[in-house]
Amino acid sequence: MAKRMNRFVCQNCGSVTARWAGRCDGCGEWNTIAEEIDGPPGSVGGIGAGPRTASGRKGRVIPLVPLEGDVKEAPRIQSGLAELDRVTGGGFVRGSAILVGGEPGIGKSTLLIQACAVLAKRGHHVVYVSGEEAVGQVRLRADRLGLSSAPVKLAAETSVEDILATLSAGPTPALVVIDSIQTLWTELAESAPGTVTQVRTAAQSLIRYAKASGATVVLVGHVTKDGQIAGPRVLEHMVDAVLYFEGDGARQYRLLRAVKNRFGATDEIGVFEMTGLGLQEVANPSELFLGDRDGRSPGAAVFAGMEGSRPLLMEIQALVAPTSLGTPRRAVVGWDSSRLSMILAVLEAHCGVRLGQHDVYLNVAGGMRIQEPAADLAVAAALVSSLSGVPLAVDSVHFGEIGLSGAVRPVARADQRMKEAERLGFKAAVGPAGSLADGQRAAIGLPLVEIDTLAGLVARIAARADRPVRPLKEAER
Repeated sequence: MAKRMNRFVCQNCGSVTARWAGRCDGCGEWNTIAEEIDGPPGSVGGIGAGPRTASGRKGRVIPLVPLEGDVKEAPRIQSGLAELDRVTGGGFVRGSAILVGGEPGIGKSTLLIQACAVLAKRGHHVVYVSGEEAVGQVRLRADRLGLSSAPVKLAAETSVEDILATLSAGPTPALVVIDSIQTLWTELAESAPGTVTQVRTAAQSLIRYAKASGATVVLVGHVTKDGQIAGPRVLEHMVDAVLYFEGDGARQYRLLRAVKNRFGATDEIGVFEMTGLGLQEVANPSELFLGDRDGRSPGAAVFAGMEGSRPLLMEIQALVAPTSLGTPRRAVVGWDSSRLSMILAVLEAHCGVRLGQHDVYLNVAGGMRIQEPAADLAVAAALVSSLSGVPLAVDSVHFGEIGLSGAVRPVARADQRMKEAERLGFKAAVGPAGSLADGQRAAIGLPLVEIDTLAGLVARIAARADRPVRPLKEAER
């Protein structure tokens, strides 16, 4: 009989220690280490649940094949939601496992029940298993969304063995949704549901079922206060794709972001709007993040960014005000605070812009979070505009990376950024020199104002102080 081992596992990050401690050395959280018992290895639904470490059986010889060979595109099932298909790389891949994370109430269950309903109406066999809600509660949500007529098969169960036995008894489903992985428990682990051992063991069984049967399994995961998927981070390494559902209750818009995808591009986003009839796709996300712009207000710059393969225009707002404190404040929403500190240092060292006695507030409109360094030039333009009180041109966009020497460096996909700005009616783009090739210039009708150094941008904004600001038209007010 296999020997059972007691161990102590952090319920936040999954770190394993030999003894209990009040603080986890892996993630630094307090009171998250709990004692767990490893259960004996076994099998679930005819699929091995883990390595048989206690058996004396020798391993079998695995055939080795050359690297060169026929490669076939992974078969996909389109969900019918264009934004969801964009994030997954073109649809659900058969036999894959997908982890969807998000805060409670953000709309994870709503999005997945909508995708299940569309696939079921197209003739696919779809199973939705809820571990948090009863069947009646799921039916109420479907009725509110107008999806009660969809032939989706429902179940309310938390036992992994019962779920796998049910799935194996009928035809192989095209899509299986498990909501959520933290509520499941398996007899292979003696820990409480939601612990690291239970979550990992349950996920392993479901992923093996997906690989063996060809069904797509979607696991819903809760997130911690830090925005990470609760439970062991090893789940993100086990699945084929990890999707984060972002947003807050103050805004009706939601972002579905891919942070891992073995069958598609990462950092792709889908934009949805929460309405009374569920999540609706946003056709033009750039208008969402631009907000209501006032061309007479300083401190606002439009950034032409990229999210995966999608160009997005976002408004960056800056407020620079004299401080009454000994240490000026630096508040950032939607951008990296350390990146802001670097931009402030470069402005002071190479451009003579003194911000040491000023509070600096930076915000990305629309609740978006920018992660690429191409926003450096737009942030610097917004800061200088707010400090000088000179508004930027309302019909221009900015993009470019700033180095510590003050040089403005080219960024990737400048042509796509400018085409998106041209499509939305902007008249000029301010960016680094050498961003466009000769062939690209002819295909883009938007002129590019080339900036070599950050000092050139400051001089350009200072030159606008001598120009009269054109009055806004009634339609722009």
